[in-house]
Amino acid sequence: MGMKTKIALGAVVGIAVIGAVSANAGDNGTGSADKGASASADRQPGGAKDAGADAGQGGEKTEKAEKKASQAEQFKAFVEENGTAQEKEAVAHVTKVQGADEQNDILDTADVYTDFTGGIMGEGTGPAKLIASAFADWKQSENGLVTVYDADGELLGNGEF
Repeated sequence: MGMKTKIALGAVVGIAVIGAVSANAGDNGTGSADKGASASADRQPGGAKDAGADAGQGGEKTEKAEKKASQAEQFKAFVEENGTAQEKEAVAHVTKVQGADEQNDILDTADVYTDFTGGIMGEGTGPAKLIASAFADWKQSENGLVTVYDADGELLGNGEF
């Protein structure tokens, strides 16, 4: 194989690799096939989406209701169903949850805000540990950190999830 052939072959392989990487860069793991399949099912009369809507409207409404509920409401509902009595009491003080819906398992962070006062020396330090523990039961991540704050935005505690 001549020198010019090796260079040409290397250039073709390099372009193929760059093309494959750039095609998958904005994909976020969903794949372009998923988008086309759902779009074509929407366009077809009597397609899979129409048949599924008639058969299971209750499940579809439940999913929409969960998406409409705030992260704090979803968290409270989970703890109400699965938590201990102490966790339920602590989570009743949660006013807002941020960052729980977007996870990438690299560095996930979530913030939980409560109506406790007094910062780290106040009454909310103990319940903050229960809230962080309940959050870890609700969401799982390879490398997640949940931070619990009081009403004034002062740190009460944190934990891994």
